[in-house]
Amino acid sequence: MELANRVQTLTPSSTLAITAKAKELKQAGHDVIGLGAGEPDFNTPEYILEAASKAMYDGFTKYTPAGGTPGLKQSIANKMEKDHELRYDLDQIIVTTGAKHALYTLFQVLLNKDDEVIIPAPYWVSYPEQVKLAEGGKPVFVNAKEENEFKITPEQLENAITDKTKAVILNSPSNPTGGVMYEKEELEALGKICLKHHIFIVSDEIYEKLIYTGTEHFSIAQLSEELKEQTIIINGVSKSHSMTGWRIGYAVGNKQIIKAMTNLASHSTSNPTSISQIAAEAAYNGGNSEIEAMRKAFSERLEKLYQWLTEIPGIKCVKPKGAFYLFPNVKEAVQKNGFDSVDDWVTALLEEEKVALVPGSGFGAPDNVRLSYAISLDQLEEASVRIKRFVENHQ
Repeated sequence: MELANRVQTLTPSSTLAITAKAKELKQAGHDVIGLGAGEPDFNTPEYILEAASKAMYDGFTKYTPAGGTPGLKQSIANKMEKDHELRYDLDQIIVTTGAKHALYTLFQVLLNKDDEVIIPAPYWVSYPEQVKLAEGGKPVFVNAKEENEFKITPEQLENAITDKTKAVILNSPSNPTGGVMYEKEELEALGKICLKHHIFIVSDEIYEKLIYTGTEHFSIAQLSEELKEQTIIINGVSKSHSMTGWRIGYAVGNKQIIKAMTNLASHSTSNPTSISQIAAEAAYNGGNSEIEAMRKAFSERLEKLYQWLTEIPGIKCVKPKGAFYLFPNVKEAVQKNGFDSVDDWVTALLEEEKVALVPGSGFGAPDNVRLSYAISLDQLEEASVRIKRFVENHQ
């Protein structure tokens, strides 16, 4: 059977691969600690569950508009104005089946064959694959240096732009690094270049509520009306409200782009789940006490895990400022342990010590690994003990 060319170019998700291997070992009876999870380990807050339950019993179980319910769109508009002083009309908002699908749909309506999208590396694994799926779009990678906290510079952005460049992706806070907290002045410099070359900015802000520096998230769209018009913000309730399984994301931005995305959704997914939309509306209309408690727990875990990991010989790490990931450089440990690659080192760690990490090769950073601290402190401490033992045993 000959499959479509577009799917034959796809690279399997390294995150899913390591998760599958870890599950296989667990099912075989092994005590596996999985540090690959990309979701909070807290349940969805009670008030959101109650709103969803009421919606079901009230009969809100039918089709909704393809681009989302007016009520949820209004809640998103209110949230954008309250958090960022950005005003959007409802026809500038589309609700999607998760933020991942918002990105997929955006690239489908934005890109033509050979259009280029600049992607800072390390990057979330799905960015380049989604670009390639969109009529043969081309991902262009720019290496964000560890010494610059994984942030690209204006010079790097300028040098990567060609006459084929259609957009650049900014993800802050970042998956996989947990960092990339651009300062306002840095965003101004990047934005100036984007305006100069008339390229769109895809601002993935899904981790905006998980920041541990005492500062608020700042969106590049806040800088000016011109940048707001050229920026498509991607967000959702998955990370902020521990609602990964509810599958509600959204995009806000240029009215013409949002209309095209809505038209495409009407012929692909139709509407997002009706009950999930009610739950997401409740999430944005409710309080923040549960969200703040989750953020504080993640902050405490970050401090502990960062300390434990950086005490292990051969492991170096830029301390992140958000999300729930650490992205340490383990090149020195891998070489001292006698392995040919980080991927081999990660595989051996899982087999010998039953600790599952995600190799950085899938994120465009082959010297690094991604660890999620979306598990308990006790498990994180035990994982650190096992990693240290593995490194020492192989020296």
